[in-house]
Amino acid sequence: MSFRRGVVRQSKFRHVFAQAWKAEHCIDDVRVSRVTWDSPLCAANPKFVAVIIEAGGGGAFLVVPIGRSGRIDQSCPTVCGHAAPVLDIQWSPHDDNIIASASEDCTVKLWQIPDAGLTSPMTEAIMTLEGHSKRVGILAWHPTAFNILLTAGCDNVILVWNVGTGELVYQLSDAHPDQIYSVSWNKNGSAICTVCKDKALRVIDPRRGSILKVKEKVHDGTRPMRAVFLSNGNILTTGFSRMSERQLALWDTKDLSEPMAVQEMDTSNGVLIPYYDPDTNMVYLCGKGDCTIRYFEVTDESPYVHFLSLYSSKEPQRGAGFLSKRGVDVNKCEIARFYKLHERKVEPISMTVPRKSDLFQGDLYPDTAGLEPALLAEEWIAGQDALPLLISLSAGYNAPPSKHRDTIRSRPKITAQDSGTGAPSSASNVAPAPLSTTSSAKETGEEEAQHRATTGDAGGVMERPKKEDELLTELLAEMKALRTVVLAQSQRIEILERQLARIEDGDV
Repeated sequence: MSFRRGVVRQSKFRHVFAQAWKAEHCIDDVRVSRVTWDSPLCAANPKFVAVIIEAGGGGAFLVVPIGRSGRIDQSCPTVCGHAAPVLDIQWSPHDDNIIASASEDCTVKLWQIPDAGLTSPMTEAIMTLEGHSKRVGILAWHPTAFNILLTAGCDNVILVWNVGTGELVYQLSDAHPDQIYSVSWNKNGSAICTVCKDKALRVIDPRRGSILKVKEKVHDGTRPMRAVFLSNGNILTTGFSRMSERQLALWDTKDLSEPMAVQEMDTSNGVLIPYYDPDTNMVYLCGKGDCTIRYFEVTDESPYVHFLSLYSSKEPQRGAGFLSKRGVDVNKCEIARFYKLHERKVEPISMTVPRKSDLFQGDLYPDTAGLEPALLAEEWIAGQDALPLLISLSAGYNAPPSKHRDTIRSRPKITAQDSGTGAPSSASNVAPAPLSTTSSAKETGEEEAQHRATTGDAGGVMERPKKEDELLTELLAEMKALRTVVLAQSQRIEILERQLARIEDGDV
């Protein structure tokens, strides 16, 4: 039976699998917010996990260290400075201690979280941005410029702030006739893409205030849509068809007349929120109320969007936080991590590529965006653009202990004068069978004697290869002794099994 080559698409992410963490590593008793706004309700970075929670008489969100697990006490301090429910939270990409929050009270506040986490309720923000006339539901930090934050509200206005000074630098008041559903920066932060309740996709230059591209009716359905810029300049959107089927579409910004690819999924009501990983070109789709997380790979070859797999569970998700790539565990080949929100629990879910090697997998972890901004706020405002400054993730890799390396390093080196006794003593500590160990030691002694006769006393010139040979000889002796132990234990197990069988049969 023969198979044609090339039928199966080659991809190192084809076997990515999702796995939920054990219950003891989850965060319990978290009163996740019941607000009806379609936002993730959670944000995570390498230091902290933040979750919007229920709060009486205002808005609040919880911030805990990323290693925290177990039950959250009701008296645990929160960030509670808003006068109305919080709708969105986003960590700064250039400072892991700075988080922005948007609220129904029409304000955006910036908070500085201590490295050790909160020890008391935080009510005073380091900066309050007031410019919207209605509730603010969308936050988007600039990917490369320091202290540039975009906000969008239900007043259909987009504002761009320099949060270092609190100054409003750009305002887009006439670009959208209706409610804005989502905003996404492109890779170098020179443009944004938005989707609106009028079903149109827009590409906008925020500094000039001009609309560069418009595509009417990206999705025919009336339900909310989402859009995200990809690293190659294309745009991926999620929405609904006329028959209320959830869709995913890929668009070329050079020609928005027709989508490059469209995939239809199911007829659920939850809005699909796309999470894009620019390092792997993978897109994860999470819907509020869904029990699944779908993930796709986007390539430059038709059909462009390739379905990989889905993670399914019994409990629906209220939201999900996507950890930045700097926080994943490279030692376990983890390429992404979600923090799934249940009704009263936060559950981490790891996306992992199965690999047998213990080495750092450089092909899974290309250089990723680091904390260092490529531009200052004033430089971006002046018209400069720059790509993110990249860092290597290999610094977070810890080589696992190798049995062979540890054996070599932990054993004392054998010199020529005690080579006849060193190997037998080492083997006798491992194996309880004296006859086999003695024979192994004898063979080792003969090999070392032959080695000494062959090499002779050549002084320092032959010292290094002699030591290597002696180490190999010692390893050989230990392997033989270990084999003897295994055989002896196997015989002992067989005898015990026979005795157990006789006891069960009533013979004893």
